[in-house]
Amino acid sequence: MSTPAAIHPAQADEHLSTYTVIDVRTPGEYAAGHLPGAHNIPLDHLAPALPALRTAAARGELLMVCASGNRSAAACEQLAAADIPATNLAGGTTAWTAQGHPVQRDEEAKAVWPMERQVRLAAGSLVVAGLALGTRYRRARWLSAAIGAGLVFSAVTDTCGMAALLARLPHNRPGTTDLDATLEALGL
Repeated sequence: MSTPAAIHPAQADEHLSTYTVIDVRTPGEYAAGHLPGAHNIPLDHLAPALPALRTAAARGELLMVCASGNRSAAACEQLAAADIPATNLAGGTTAWTAQGHPVQRDEEAKAVWPMERQVRLAAGSLVVAGLALGTRYRRARWLSAAIGAGLVFSAVTDTCGMAALLARLPHNRPGTTDLDATLEALGL
């Protein structure tokens, strides 16, 4: 599959008003700070959102955004497979804010750690637990080995199974009414 089209934050900022911005991070990450006017459709909810995204793409260009550009690149590939053109924000919101561009925040939303930080906490905790339990139960060391192997696999394939699992936790899930309202706004 081909690499999705990508633009850098400075280019995106110049033409931001011409894009329909779709943030594919979890709702908690989105609430912590997103591009002005961005709509939140978590990556794992992209498939049911395809009709609304097709309608939005017919009106103008879609700009897909995440924290680093990896999840939004995956979203662009899914959209391309459905014949929906989209552009990826290279470097994601991390690069966007590093260059001094503004973000909107939901001040009432509960702060949620970025997915990368959640993964580091979960992986580190499981490794420590495996090692600690391994002092008493030798087989528990396999937990640490399995997590280490998973991290290597994640780096080699540029995917993250642990992030996919963590995204299913309640604090990382969109409310049904939130997603429905976003899809309705895009389908107009």
